[in-house]
Amino acid sequence: MNRSRRQFLQDSSAIALAPVLPNCLATLAQAALANRQERILVVIQLDGGNDGINTIVPYANDGYAKHRQELRLRREQVLRLSDEVGLHPRLNSMSELLDADRLAIVQGVGYPEPNRSHDVSMSIWQTARFDPAEHASYGWLGRALDSVHDAIPSPGADSILFGNENPPAALRGRKSSTVALGHLRELRLKGGGMIQLDSALSDGNADEITTFATRALADALQTASMLDNVVADVESRNAEYPTSQLASRLRSISQLIKSGFPTPVYYTIQSGYDTHASQLPNHSRLLDELGMALKAFQDDLDSAGLSDKVLTFCFSEFGRAVSENASLGTDHGSVGPVFLMGARVKSGLHGNAPDLTELQDGELKLQFDFRQIYASILEDWFSIPSQTILAGSFSKPNIL
Repeated sequence: MNRSRRQFLQDSSAIALAPVLPNCLATLAQAALANRQERILVVIQLDGGNDGINTIVPYANDGYAKHRQELRLRREQVLRLSDEVGLHPRLNSMSELLDADRLAIVQGVGYPEPNRSHDVSMSIWQTARFDPAEHASYGWLGRALDSVHDAIPSPGADSILFGNENPPAALRGRKSSTVALGHLRELRLKGGGMIQLDSALSDGNADEITTFATRALADALQTASMLDNVVADVESRNAEYPTSQLASRLRSISQLIKSGFPTPVYYTIQSGYDTHASQLPNHSRLLDELGMALKAFQDDLDSAGLSDKVLTFCFSEFGRAVSENASLGTDHGSVGPVFLMGARVKSGLHGNAPDLTELQDGELKLQFDFRQIYASILEDWFSIPSQTILAGSFSKPNIL
């Protein structure tokens, strides 16, 4: 059976093979020395559901001690941001970013009638759609990149995923392309994509899209080694980063940005936030890695004179429950904080401190719909109209 264009684009393994690198690598030597005028977005997915309550800690709220008798952080432990909230004690690096006016924290972000399924909630965030029938379609960033694809053609992939995961739904587009990299020197095939392409060809049923993808794959295999030469100079003068996986991925992203790699969207994932048990040590480690990686990445961009051109956005599919559980962890919740980092953010806290004494259906109240954040990123960062992409108009918080 011939595969339709939609079926092809919905296959995450095929997405990883989509228009990859022949044009990009051919022009990379020239682009490496050019001063990019485009703006770049780096997305960090905090996978599993970050506990926002113990990230931006409402230490002064009476409900915090009531609901978190074992997991609460003491007033003297937190890094105070105001008379109401403070940062988790392992987020000293984030405190330094705030002091440098490089970090915006938006509290209480989510969506109405929250879904507590990882897959469903992540699909909602990734696609900015609530109808399950649309969750297999295009993502919010894929649609955004599609909208400018013809007017501002990219010489290579429109987005790059750094990591071993499948490309996220957020990057799926009708015209825009995504390449997945495990490492700067590695172009990997995702899942069964190679097998599916071979099968389609051997059956004589390959349509034009499959044939094009096969040619792109062949070109990528022949030219992938060129990446070593492209980033060699950048690697030799690379900034210091911590040793965590997230830091390593952000370092690779920085190297491509500094080399002039013509890609507007980068994406990576930090896993482990589904803290149903033994939350205190696990969450502390994750936040320590996150804060230190973000600080190293921003310092690197600042030193390279690129801080005005790069916006970093961190989100999670939901927060954690207000009350702790019997396993010294927390179950799935609703709203939580998001982070935006860069020289152009309106640094500081946005929104009210979470009130654990005034709950809605047992959970924190929604302050910002996540589509309000997306609208700000699309319009105030990329200058892309957001209404069609988000299927509605949303007021923008003053964060950019």
